[in-house]
Amino acid sequence: MTKTTQTTKLRRSHGRPAPFGRPLHYMEDHMPTRRTILWALFTLQALCCAYFLADIFFDLVLPAQTNTLADSDAIEAIVTIALFFGLAFTGSELRRMMRREDRINDQLKVASGAFADLLEVRFDEWGLTEAERAVAVLALKGYSVAEMAELRTTAQGTIKAQCAALYRKADVSGRLQLLSLFLDDLMADTLMPA
Repeated sequence: MTKTTQTTKLRRSHGRPAPFGRPLHYMEDHMPTRRTILWALFTLQALCCAYFLADIFFDLVLPAQTNTLADSDAIEAIVTIALFFGLAFTGSELRRMMRREDRINDQLKVASGAFADLLEVRFDEWGLTEAERAVAVLALKGYSVAEMAELRTTAQGTIKAQCAALYRKADVSGRLQLLSLFLDDLMADTLMPA
């Protein structure tokens, strides 16, 4: 074994001894994923539901027949316990997904605020007039010259002139380069730790 391989294995196992004589990374690589666990629990819960439905069927449709599988208290207990663990894990996953959604929403708010702040900083640097700022925002949103003119209740020629002044002050050749400037600035910094 080469020194590089040994170092890599030590790094992957974080220097901890692994149980059962296998490297820790082996166990991490062979652990079931959350998706696999969720599908397995879904399947288990579906089987449990099928068991209870069969029990109901035998109780209502064939009450005279005895079904040892459906009447077994031990099997009902096992199925109920399985459903309980499935419910507990599903609740845990739901909480985790809700926390993740809240974190993503917080990041979107930060990104949205950061973008608005970045717009103001750039607009100030370029010395844009209020009309040019409004046209710049509409251009970044993807509106056409005709749509901008209609929204601003002004002539298309005025919008074209304001766009030309905006692009000249921003030192870009058009709308795509303008958008690219802002995207580059936003992607250069991490807005919020994950």
